[in-house]
Amino acid sequence: MRKISAVLFLAGALAASASAQSGRRGITPPPLPPAPVLSEPPIQPERASAAPAELRALPESVRTHQIKSLDKGSFSLSDFEGKVLVVNLWASWCGPCRREVPDYEKVRKEFAGRAVEFIALTAEDPTTSSNRVRQFVREVNFGFRMGWADRETATALMNGRTAIPQTLVIASDGRILNHWRGYSPGQGRDRLREAIEHALSETPPQTRSSQ
Repeated sequence: MRKISAVLFLAGALAASASAQSGRRGITPPPLPPAPVLSEPPIQPERASAAPAELRALPESVRTHQIKSLDKGSFSLSDFEGKVLVVNLWASWCGPCRREVPDYEKVRKEFAGRAVEFIALTAEDPTTSSNRVRQFVREVNFGFRMGWADRETATALMNGRTAIPQTLVIASDGRILNHWRGYSPGQGRDRLREAIEHALSETPPQTRSSQ
């Protein structure tokens, strides 16, 4: 009896084990979902700020604006209608400006008696920089017509670029023919001379003599 019970027990255990094995083989586990592809949004190239377009002509508001003279009184660029204008933007603390002035002074003397007006404007504050600016002018013997450019005038003439020195050569009809920034050793004098000659060539004959 014990043998029979043992045999039956063993048979039952084997059957249960086989059934379990059979069940595991018959169930196929679902495939794992594909791993998500991690991607960053494409990097957009940094958009460089567009440089301001070159100023082609003097705005009327700048042309007629009264500029305080370094010594006394005032003047406007429109006072020199019919002349070529050379406008130099500078500052007393500017080393390149100091080196540029002697070259420009030689050109100014070359065009004495011709229809060219040389104007130097500083954007410094006259209430705090007056003594320093006057000393600068005396030391470098700056013979241009001198004036204080207020913020609006300086901003308009510099056209969004604040580096100094800057030089503009303006035809007698108000067109800006040349505008450059910075000082070029050994080249500034020739560049200014050529720009003035070009501007004079576009000036009507009746206005070429000094007024």
